[in-house]
Amino acid sequence: MILTNPVMDIEGRNPNFPLKESWWTVLSLAYQSLGVVYGDLSTSPLYVYTSTFAEDIQHSETNEEIFGVLSFVFWTLTMIPLVKYVFIVLRADDNGEGGTFALYSLLCRHARVSTLPNGQLADEDLYEYNKEVIASSGSKGLGMRLRLVLEKHKVLQRILLTLALIGTCMVIGDGVLTPAISVFSAVSGLEFVVSKHHHEYIEVPVACVILVLLFYLQHYGTHRIGFLFAPIVVAWLFCISAIGLYNIIHWNPHVYQALSPYYMFKFLKKTQRRGWMSLGGILLCITGSEAMFADLGHFSQLSIKIAFTFVVYPSLILAYMGQAAYLSKHHIIDSGYHIGFYVSVPDKLRWPVLAIAILAAVVGSQAIITGTFSIIKQCCALGCFPRVKIIHTSSETSGRIYIPEINWTLMLLCLAVTIGFRNTKHISNASGLAVITVMLVTTWLMSLVIVLCWNRSVVLAVCFLFFFGSIEALYFSASLIKFLEGAWVPVALSFIFLLIMFVWHYGTLKKYEFDVQNKVSLNWLLSLGTNLGIVRVRGIGLIHTELVSGIPAVLSHFITNLPAFHQVLVLFCIKYVPVPHVRPDERFLVGRIGPKEYRVYRCIARYGYRDAVLDDIQFEKELVCSIAEFIRSEGSRRSSSSDSNEKMAVIGTHGGGGIMTAAEAVAPRKRVRFLVAEGEEEGQDLLREKREELQELMEAREAGMAFVLGHCYVKAKAGSGFIKKVVINVGYDFLRRNSRAPQTYAYSFPMASTLEVGMVYHV
Repeated sequence: MILTNPVMDIEGRNPNFPLKESWWTVLSLAYQSLGVVYGDLSTSPLYVYTSTFAEDIQHSETNEEIFGVLSFVFWTLTMIPLVKYVFIVLRADDNGEGGTFALYSLLCRHARVSTLPNGQLADEDLYEYNKEVIASSGSKGLGMRLRLVLEKHKVLQRILLTLALIGTCMVIGDGVLTPAISVFSAVSGLEFVVSKHHHEYIEVPVACVILVLLFYLQHYGTHRIGFLFAPIVVAWLFCISAIGLYNIIHWNPHVYQALSPYYMFKFLKKTQRRGWMSLGGILLCITGSEAMFADLGHFSQLSIKIAFTFVVYPSLILAYMGQAAYLSKHHIIDSGYHIGFYVSVPDKLRWPVLAIAILAAVVGSQAIITGTFSIIKQCCALGCFPRVKIIHTSSETSGRIYIPEINWTLMLLCLAVTIGFRNTKHISNASGLAVITVMLVTTWLMSLVIVLCWNRSVVLAVCFLFFFGSIEALYFSASLIKFLEGAWVPVALSFIFLLIMFVWHYGTLKKYEFDVQNKVSLNWLLSLGTNLGIVRVRGIGLIHTELVSGIPAVLSHFITNLPAFHQVLVLFCIKYVPVPHVRPDERFLVGRIGPKEYRVYRCIARYGYRDAVLDDIQFEKELVCSIAEFIRSEGSRRSSSSDSNEKMAVIGTHGGGGIMTAAEAVAPRKRVRFLVAEGEEEGQDLLREKREELQELMEAREAGMAFVLGHCYVKAKAGSGFIKKVVINVGYDFLRRNSRAPQTYAYSFPMASTLEVGMVYHV
């Protein structure tokens, strides 16, 4: 039976024409985003005033300090999250995805600055590649010249990659610091409900217990308790806004006057250098703002904008105004308590507020932890991080993953920060530097997106960079001055992760270059004859390779050393492309190597950096079906030329592209039939050849599959410099030995069906 219907989704709709979201759907997504996106941002009132008044400035009876801080908080929340992210940055989505890598991915496609070594022209035909937009970006002017300069100079491409990786490393550092400061600040409310003597001894242990429990629960995934996240954050936002409104009315109804920028000027005029240094604490009011962009893939632009503009933003403003109103009438805090959130909470509400605050802190920490998992996965997909074990915790929702190695590493680092600092002052200094660095990176990348991707004026991009960059540079300088007081932590963590990323990326590129330089010519394969010079036995042999064209040296190594091989030989490659998702009907590129009689095929499976790789059973089935479809429609399907003379056909899955099988959902090792449609306008000889080839493929499929994996040992070649030898022989070798095997489905094959052959690569 031949499937000829156009590509449809599971509900029968054509994905090329997405339906407009209803208002009910948008509001539902906005409600859900409160628990996923805004947990971190909504808990910032717990520690902003505490960190700001920790040391640099003091609260005086003139109220110039507290009103100046309130004015800074208001305008910072307005300029950065509201204006920059809600109205500008959210528009720079990569086919619905956001974050640092989304911006980098956009630039890679529009300016062709991708560092992925195995790119193909066929990748530009992908639906999400937006080729039409790329073509429109080639207008004349400074933007065109800028694009040509980036494409020409490798140094600028490396700088662009470094900028993206710095932002990524700071996000990972934030994954260590945010849980620490959020939970610690929430637990600090115990000083108001227990005696001062007991509080000193239980605060750190309680925070550590909560953190250990938080990281331990990651293994079970968030889908089991995720439905509680939004109600917790909604309850917390209602709590802080209601308390803030009460404090405004009860203590100082005229506190709204402090929203004037004039109070910022008075604040800096009075405090001078001390006021500038205190900006590192004020900065924390926007921590978590980057999540609006990073988590865009799980929601829609409109839902995130509605949630922030009409719920989160007014709630935070009321909370900060309420704290300022209370402190404006309380210049001496009784009992030696520090200035902070809980001093403004009425006595009767402190226990329930403490409980809600701890839950909200856990939700906010959960968001940054899962965000760290997601960005590590993207780094692995783009070849910038060692391979790690990625577990999908939900079979229904894409993107919910768990990485054991990263989870326990984050937990140990988070406990070390909490126990080592034992106060919010140093942790806030560290967190502030990580937050503002990510925002600075976003500003720089966004200015390039405005020119290269949106095709707007360079003047507009410069204005964007200067306006927001100057604001963030001011906060960055105030955070960096606290280097010895905790701000060294994100710098040290980022340096370590950046070093790991560069070593892995460099080693991966050198390994691929060795494969390209040592690939075997087609003439060598043709000289072996139909049987390849060995005995061909029943079955399918899968050889994994990173090459997308040519014959890998590993094949000649196998044929030279093995007395027999399978009747069907498939060179398959799993590659990632700089788009968030690859549609199923564009997943596979299939081609033939050598004459038909050789029965040697190449199959390239393409994935986006946010895609979940198919499990072994599904992948095995679709791999065979894609080869069968290639055989059946060879000569009549659109093809893409690779770097060699091979013709690669785009083969779809799940019905897209006409995969023909009489038993699509049949379990592995069961009999399947591949049929050729009758009545096709082909010669009888050609039709008979196709039937014979399909019959042979079916028999080979029934006989079983064997997986052949080349295990390479990368060594620096003789004569290499000292630094290269250290990077390759020590750094890359250590990371390779302690990382997971390549994503090649080797884990799922029985040991008897898996053959691993070692090779030494001298790069």
